[in-house]
Amino acid sequence: MRRQDKAKEIGDILDKLYPETPIPLDHSSAYTLLVAVMLSAQTTDKKVNQVTPKLFKLAKVPEEMAVLDLETIRNTIKEIGLAPTKAKNLKKMAKQLISSGGIRPDWDFLESLAGVGHKTASVVMSQWYGFPAFPVDTHIHRLASRWGLSKAKNVEMTERDLKRLWPKEEWNKRHLQIIFFGREYCNARNHNLKECLICSWAASKKRITKEMN
Repeated sequence: MRRQDKAKEIGDILDKLYPETPIPLDHSSAYTLLVAVMLSAQTTDKKVNQVTPKLFKLAKVPEEMAVLDLETIRNTIKEIGLAPTKAKNLKKMAKQLISSGGIRPDWDFLESLAGVGHKTASVVMSQWYGFPAFPVDTHIHRLASRWGLSKAKNVEMTERDLKRLWPKEEWNKRHLQIIFFGREYCNARNHNLKECLICSWAASKKRITKEMN
């Protein structure tokens, strides 16, 4: 089956399973979404949502975050992976936003902020500002490979491959649908590819044999 045809069928399955694609990270503004996405690196969304209410009670806008003691930020997010580094980035990023006049929908600007990479910027641009983007994390990278949609060795190349397979107007929902599907039906380990709604027909026989041995 051609990749394009496979992507179409996968899209149809995902649309039936997830007609609505709510953002899994709790937030109330572009800034709080940016903070939540920054915190989510190497941490589950569930854990981030447990920590951010305490953080946002202290600092819901850059002006409040910038004046918090670094130790206070670090202690508030200590349950999050890489907390010391993320705390430093949150404080520095807040100061950058203040000096630049606040957050705005600009790719280069967002990616210039401390602790903000392309994936984080893509989430904010797509899910808050509505710009077409296809944020690819390690989970989407894994499923794209498992389903035979990409042979890319890194997330940047996988992003390019997936953007070619689905039209722009589907990108913003599609990346969330793949994340949801991965969590509910397509785990990284101990997954029965032969019984999976997608892997059973989309994954190659070689891939199925490799992962199930």
